[in-house]
Amino acid sequence: MAATILTGFPLLCVCLLLTSGFAEAGKLLVVPMDGSHWFTMRLVVEQLIQRGHELVLIIPEVSWQLGKSSNFTVKTYSTTYNLEELNQMFKNFSYSQWKTQQQSSLFLVLSPLKDSLEHLFLHCKNLFSDPKLVEYIKESSFDAVFLDPFDVCGLIVAKYFSLPSVGFTRRLYCHYLEEATQCPSSPSYVPRPFSILSDVMSFRERVRNHIFHLEEHLFCHYFLKTALEVASEILQKAVTPYDLYSHMSIWLLRTDFVFDYPKPVMPNMVFIGGINCQEGKPLPKEFEAYVNASGEHGIVVFSLGSMVSDIPEKKAMEIADALGKIPQTVLWRYTGTPPPNLSKNTILVKWLPQNDLLGHPKARAFITHSGSHGIYEGICNGVPMVMLPLFGDQMDNAKRMETRGAGVTLNVLEMTSADLANALKAVINDKSYKENIMHLSRLHKDRPIEPLDLAVFWVEFVMRHKGAPHLRPAAHDLTWYQYHSLDVIGFLLAVVLGVVFITYKCCAFGCRKCFGKKGRVKKPHKSKAH
Repeated sequence: MAATILTGFPLLCVCLLLTSGFAEAGKLLVVPMDGSHWFTMRLVVEQLIQRGHELVLIIPEVSWQLGKSSNFTVKTYSTTYNLEELNQMFKNFSYSQWKTQQQSSLFLVLSPLKDSLEHLFLHCKNLFSDPKLVEYIKESSFDAVFLDPFDVCGLIVAKYFSLPSVGFTRRLYCHYLEEATQCPSSPSYVPRPFSILSDVMSFRERVRNHIFHLEEHLFCHYFLKTALEVASEILQKAVTPYDLYSHMSIWLLRTDFVFDYPKPVMPNMVFIGGINCQEGKPLPKEFEAYVNASGEHGIVVFSLGSMVSDIPEKKAMEIADALGKIPQTVLWRYTGTPPPNLSKNTILVKWLPQNDLLGHPKARAFITHSGSHGIYEGICNGVPMVMLPLFGDQMDNAKRMETRGAGVTLNVLEMTSADLANALKAVINDKSYKENIMHLSRLHKDRPIEPLDLAVFWVEFVMRHKGAPHLRPAAHDLTWYQYHSLDVIGFLLAVVLGVVFITYKCCAFGCRKCFGKKGRVKKPHKSKAH
């Protein structure tokens, strides 16, 4: 009998733990963004589901990747575009990046990117035009909203339903992250987005960085003009970017200071860089065969990201020519028309297990567009990079890795076949690149908690406590002149000037009293002549 009780005790403990876990489970509304942003956000979503939480995704009926899972509830709303139009919008933008790569806040407003993202800002109107969906959200008693702030719709949903929110992003447009968190960000050493500067700047570079900062405040509002009009219409009042972004409870930022430059942070900013890095899995047989056939020279992994399917033929031929000049086997993710001059050492594939290939001992180099997902996989696996940035934050990402000696950056529009071949030979044969990337890898992995666990903890924290108001700085309640202490400076300056003025008047008065009469010379009276 005793033995039976002892045997059943561990099982009872497990049951109690499971029961208590499900008793504390909450209900989370998820408003994700399509494309590569969803790849890492999905990791957190799936982990929360495994921990017993009920998750509901609110997504447009037309998307690339969203909702492709049976583990969570999906609610869709109609769109004004179909999948073909969505693909064409992005294709137009992608093609424009092979013609020019100007980067600035003003260019952001005028570039095809603004037109390509208009559907992101407009589809939220369709969500709120669906009365059944709005009523469902209202009656479901969600604990919080998990959102990607790049798509403003999640922010509108959180504000409309008065729900605490957790943002999941790499960065925001322009200065809105610093403004939303009231975090100081001095242009003297914190490079602005799109500036392609390091944190150590010459005088000329600091001038340039300040100009970028000024441009953000002048032009970035126009980039969000449509989004703000939609938000104002839905919320029935005039809305500013600050109104939307400043109420975020926790910011989960997909970066860390191994990759990014050190700068001030606020207590509700949590860094989860490398969340997409996972333990390498055995390669599929097809890729294992390619790797084994590479011999002592090893392989080069080449991918311009999941969103770039093909490139102009002339540029593809230049790249193919460069790849034929190295002895390594190149695995190139490319879905366009194969270049006619493709060499025998280059294998085109429509998909490749990027992280698993980079984690293989025979990986010698990584040719990447410098998206943050790829950069972190390069860091985690310690593979030096040749970076061909195309748009967005990719130029800044490449600059950060280049300044750390972990790779070489090339201008994809201006580079020649020889430039690419020489860059590959440099990162493969120069041991310093491998040593530097391995050093970054060791620093990145030396942490007390894994990024995924950290992200899950903070989402659950906000769900449990209905927000995190204790992390919100009092700076949010100050006016701009109070924040910069202009009223205090003015008061103290007035006091100092007043004291100086009174002191001067007192001294002047004392001097007149003490020395005024003595200083006067009386004229002698002339006697009248009789």
